[in-house]
Amino acid sequence: MAPEPVNVREFQQLAKEKLPKMYYDFYAGGAEDESTLKENMEAFRRITLRPRVLVDVSRINMSTNILGYRISAPIMIAPTAFQKLAHPQGEVGTAKAAAASNTIMVLSFNSSCSFEEVASSCNAVRFFQLYVHKRRDVTAAIVERAEKLGYKALVVTVDVPRIGRREADIRNKMVSPKLKNFDGLFSTEHKSDTGSSLETYVSQTRDASLQWKDIAWFKSITNLPILVKGILTGEDAIKAVEAGVAGIIVSNHGGRQLDCSPATISVLEEVVHATKGKIPVLVDGGVRRGTDIFKALALGAQAILVGRPVVFGLAAKGEAGVRQVIEMLKTELELTMALSGCPTVKDITRNHVKTERERLLSML
Repeated sequence: MAPEPVNVREFQQLAKEKLPKMYYDFYAGGAEDESTLKENMEAFRRITLRPRVLVDVSRINMSTNILGYRISAPIMIAPTAFQKLAHPQGEVGTAKAAAASNTIMVLSFNSSCSFEEVASSCNAVRFFQLYVHKRRDVTAAIVERAEKLGYKALVVTVDVPRIGRREADIRNKMVSPKLKNFDGLFSTEHKSDTGSSLETYVSQTRDASLQWKDIAWFKSITNLPILVKGILTGEDAIKAVEAGVAGIIVSNHGGRQLDCSPATISVLEEVVHATKGKIPVLVDGGVRRGTDIFKALALGAQAILVGRPVVFGLAAKGEAGVRQVIEMLKTELELTMALSGCPTVKDITRNHVKTERERLLSML
């Protein structure tokens, strides 16, 4: 019997032992040589902390606001597809864990539980992730449905005009599961003779012509605030502000899209500076420790999102595993704040971290 996990990373091994190889590889894998997948985590390690002492940290308050919604800590759940492949509870289990932890879950467009099932599973704030279908009437129908079901924001994922080359999925001939969410709208069952049917599904449904001007179209069909997920440069951050979005998620899709793109934590500050404080900036990719969250906040993120750790927790223990993952990260963040002299999230400043670039410049 495997020992009880004492940190978030240890859930990955538990998930590997429980899941069929095809499904584990789908969740764990990245694009091509997986350079970005690895760098997402390694880049955090190269940032050091600058703790302050003799500060009253007898009480730590981790709570924060995201688009006006108060959550217990700056930790949100990233959209992750096909969660019933990890555990029979699927996204409903994750949603209940998010509600119990008083945080926000972003439901994946490719949820294996129906949007209705997740919406009715518990009383909580949830956002909805959107991929844009080639047929705009299909996209409009899905957006209307999400709004009616009470999802509070749209997270438009903009870094997948085509799916990245995920070689593990090609070798395993990853099968894209049928998704009942889209019955009557379009088929999610696509066969491939050469590799991943998931790749075939994306290529046949995703709108590769999506442009910045289309943000105006989204704003015309919904009253929900719109966040764009997949920004990695200051130039695109400026365009996002100009387009009138409500927020940005700095993301490289967990290293699953363009290999050799930068680690998200390494470009976070560039994006934050480009927005000039006009809209909130969130970040995902590589977060495995409370210290990682602290570093992201110090570099200007309002919150982080976690994806793989949540799915590994779900695979290992269902809803309870997801709750444990979130609580572990919260516990570690609280300790990091206490040891760094930061009683509240607002007390975490740029002076609390030193980046690799700063260390190198100091040596010149």
